[in-house]
Amino acid sequence: MYVVTNRIDVKKGFAKKMAPKFTQGGKIQELDGFRKVEVWLIDDEEDYDQMYINTWWETEDDFKAWLQSDAFKEAHEGKAKSSSEESPVLGNKVVKANVISVLDN
Repeated sequence: MYVVTNRIDVKKGFAKKMAPKFTQGGKIQELDGFRKVEVWLIDDEEDYDQMYINTWWETEDDFKAWLQSDAFKEAHEGKAKSSSEESPVLGNKVVKANVISVLDN
């Protein structure tokens, strides 16, 4: 299993507004190896909201195929368009990991 986490810092109060955009579904669900998306709101930040958008893939190659897909381009096309509103996004960092041990109940 391969997990990619996009840690996004946003202005206070925006995480809960933005979270549904990541879990509304779409073409990503049709891609080989896609398993799920989870959006977490981190509890310990006071001045801003921090979200972890976790995407779960069978393999790293499945994730890389997503990055090159039309589905990825469509999901991110709104970002490139300029807007008169200031973006609530303060910054982000992407973390990629292979799952090497799991305990399920």
